[in-house]
Amino acid sequence: MNPVSTLIAVTLALVTPLIGGLLAGVDRKLTARMQERMGPPLVQPFYDVLKLWGKEPMIANRMQPVLAFGYLGFALVAAGLVTFQQDLLLILFVMGMADLCLTTAAVSVKSPYSYLGGRREFLAMLSYEPVILMVDIAIFLVTGSFTVAGIYAYGKPLAMVLPLALIALQFVLVIEMKKSPYDISGSSHAHQELVRGVFTEFSGYTMALVELGHWAKMATTLMIFSLFWAPNPVIGAAISLGMFFITLVVDNIYPRLTWQNMLKTTWSVGFVLVLINVAALVLGGII
Repeated sequence: MNPVSTLIAVTLALVTPLIGGLLAGVDRKLTARMQERMGPPLVQPFYDVLKLWGKEPMIANRMQPVLAFGYLGFALVAAGLVTFQQDLLLILFVMGMADLCLTTAAVSVKSPYSYLGGRREFLAMLSYEPVILMVDIAIFLVTGSFTVAGIYAYGKPLAMVLPLALIALQFVLVIEMKKSPYDISGSSHAHQELVRGVFTEFSGYTMALVELGHWAKMATTLMIFSLFWAPNPVIGAAISLGMFFITLVVDNIYPRLTWQNMLKTTWSVGFVLVLINVAALVLGGII
């Protein structure tokens, strides 16, 4: 990469929390309109994070702040790997490390609510990461590469040959954004929760770090989904934003399900869709 491209990639990776924060504001605004309310301003999530940063934190143990920084750090590294067009499997591993920091922080404290939320976050990871792995394998079968650069080199929209895999990723996005019906570890809507599961014992700047990490991960996930129309970034962004909007609609329609239902639906539907898509490619002679 030339110096200009490198600078653009670094800048895009660093601003992913800002992009995610703006999307969180859009989330609140659209959710309020769906519920016939005015809703907060678009920049309200940034006000909330600044307010959290100024509050005195209640630190449960010495590892909690370290793991909160680790959650944000790994999320930013994953964003950087996407912008530098690196390996999708490595990106999946780094994003998993970010989630591992969050869950470890949750289960390391004595609060039963936080501990339960941490265990459920592990189940969420177990639910969607195998589906993403299957999608990565399908991408490799089509492009011959696991890298983002390989997707661009392929030169054709992946959505045209892997439409069912893209639908399977919709389930992943609902879990990743912690939206109903799969917000079992901790809802993203703080005003609706008395006890916030995996987020229960975070406060002050540690909660601000977790919010920033969540925004970065959400923006990174949407960037990955936009690769399904890599030849045209505008259409790719439209696809990822369309999936974001569908997630908000689903969040406002469906009640929360149990973790057993989350595993069953994600594994069964997600795996089946990806396998059907791969089988169609093989039988059709596209691969």
